[in-house]
Amino acid sequence: MANQVDPALLVVSAHAGDFVWRAGGAIAAATARGERAKVVCLSYGERGESARAWRDGKSLEEIKDIRRGEAEAAASALGAEIEFFDAGDYPLLPSPELVDRLVHVYRDVNPTVVLTHPLIDPYNADHPAAARMALDARILAQAIGYPAEGEPLGAPPVFFFEPHQPEQCDFKPNVLIDITDVFPQKRKAMESLVAQEHMWTYYTDLARRRGVQVKRNAGPNLGFSTDTMGEAYVRYYPQVAEVLS
Repeated sequence: MANQVDPALLVVSAHAGDFVWRAGGAIAAATARGERAKVVCLSYGERGESARAWRDGKSLEEIKDIRRGEAEAAASALGAEIEFFDAGDYPLLPSPELVDRLVHVYRDVNPTVVLTHPLIDPYNADHPAAARMALDARILAQAIGYPAEGEPLGAPPVFFFEPHQPEQCDFKPNVLIDITDVFPQKRKAMESLVAQEHMWTYYTDLARRRGVQVKRNAGPNLGFSTDTMGEAYVRYYPQVAEVLS
């Protein structure tokens, strides 16, 4: 019999806020089930996603401290661990060193599910860069000869979470999840990101719209509430199954 792997979620986020807006519901749902959830923030979003702090005259290091504190509070609200690579943003530049660090995280967490950005985003090159590194690290973590502690990785499914402008990113969701029960935690996490307060309403409304699609695609009379909240994802690798369902 194959060894059972404890469920674990790994989220690779380009900036300090991305994991909250796009995957906060999935993270909160995982931790509510008693699963481990680990978020890696490759950068703090200090240059490109902290406009308010720059307008307030904050220094670069002050902004990093602000964004780190916000992201830590958000992760706590979701029940997740968080690690910061401080790799810089705008641009976030892929490197062998960053990929190697991610390989070590993969080996430590041994995720059963991985969430990251889509590979296309004409408005923010940091997002595809993060996705590419997340995918490259997954492949290397599977190699038995790669020099990192821990066992070689299996084949955890990778899901791309929803970008801010999905139509321009060729984002066509094929997975919808119901996050109604944990949306209060996601909202609390969003409200931790004071530097991006303008996003709170947008992502609350998006969750509502995706909730409508959750109900529509689940069929009638399955007990969904009228205020169902949802998140949308694209599965990157094929699903393996014995029965189509």
